[in-house]
Amino acid sequence: MEIKNKSIALLIDAENISPSYIEIIIDEANKYGTINYRRVYGDWTTPQLNPWKNKISEFGLTPVQQYAYTSGKNSSDFTLIIDAMDILYSEKVNSFCIVSSDSDFTKLVTRLREDNMFVFGMGESKTPISLVNSCETFAYLDKMLKGDQPVEPTEVELKEDKKKMPKTTTKVVSSITPLRRIKQELTNIINANLEDDGWAYWSLIAQLLQKKFPGFHPRNYGDNIRPLQFFEKMKEFEVKKELTVTYIKNRK
Repeated sequence: MEIKNKSIALLIDAENISPSYIEIIIDEANKYGTINYRRVYGDWTTPQLNPWKNKISEFGLTPVQQYAYTSGKNSSDFTLIIDAMDILYSEKVNSFCIVSSDSDFTKLVTRLREDNMFVFGMGESKTPISLVNSCETFAYLDKMLKGDQPVEPTEVELKEDKKKMPKTTTKVVSSITPLRRIKQELTNIINANLEDDGWAYWSLIAQLLQKKFPGFHPRNYGDNIRPLQFFEKMKEFEVKKELTVTYIKNRK
């Protein structure tokens, strides 16, 4: 992936995101440009955030304190949102990376994009689809983590565990779009953008697919390769390359 020239405000919800992901978060954000702000939000007086404290100096993060004034509510939401708006008005960045699985940030992302900010998100597969689709692109951290790497529980998860009754299980709903629907929509996008020779420009198709499904990536389906290679392996699609231009079409 080509590194883009963006100035980024990286804002992490420590109460909702495991510190086990921090290296992935930094690496992924660096692909888009330069990280000007590296802020991580939470109530640092709580012992649950101790695992995050070990990562602060290692990755050059700035911890931002937010006391939990309301029981049962993610306290970092309010401060992160206020900070994001302050950074927006400072005009020092042109991109935001919001790292959380909390749908409460959907309105913030929408507001930032209204001011022509490029906003990309990161979170786990449990992230509500409203937040995923409000971003330009969204990366599922649990799909990027190596299988042998343990994930530290977040403060929100620890609180939820205490509330659970014995023998009670909660099914986690994933916002990852089923591959069946991805293929159906790709077929439709290709048909709507065919050239006279019956082929479509892959660069255009890829952009339209990303807009339709900001969270799409082959790794979500167990295949960490480029999208073009991913679809090229499928019987439904045919790909050809002419010099520097790549084309795709639906197989009959």
